[in-house]
Amino acid sequence: MYPSKQDTAHEMNQKPSPPLPPPVTGYPVGPFINQHHNEIHSHPIQHQQPQPGRWSSGLCDCFSDIPNCCITCWCPCITFGRIAEIVDKGTTSCAVSGAIYGVLLWFTGCPCIYSCVYRNKMRKQLMFEDRPCNDCLVHFCCDACALCQEYRELKHRGFDMTMGWQENVERQNGGVTMIAAAPPVEQGMKR
Repeated sequence: MYPSKQDTAHEMNQKPSPPLPPPVTGYPVGPFINQHHNEIHSHPIQHQQPQPGRWSSGLCDCFSDIPNCCITCWCPCITFGRIAEIVDKGTTSCAVSGAIYGVLLWFTGCPCIYSCVYRNKMRKQLMFEDRPCNDCLVHFCCDACALCQEYRELKHRGFDMTMGWQENVERQNGGVTMIAAAPPVEQGMKR
């Protein structure tokens, strides 16, 4: 019924399983290789690779990036627009997202009803836990801190937030733009 001492000793001598590789999220996490020149391009700020499921900085670490902190404090629609463009992978532009955020800020005074949706999307893409509390509550209580944290996280993962999605993809691909094209269609029937 109970395991013998031999079984327990055998289990203790086994090697632990190797760590799992980091999840594939679609976000760059470190230096990338330019395939045309075999050069390694480092991102401007070198950091350790973030752990899956954790933010690279705290919610209240706003002053670790003073320029972003100032922009977010005085014009949060710019920071939000940049975040939204990256999180949406270029399907909505920085200007459109920022304008929607600005209109909500101006007319309702509560843009967190829109910005918390993007925190939720980002958190799911990066496989982060819902911490320190629900995304909407984080944005409702401290919208500026949440925007700064999201901005820093994307910057930490290798994005140049001033460039936008398309330029970041081109930079990652070594300046080569990938265009999807349909295969050629032959006319007429052939045997």
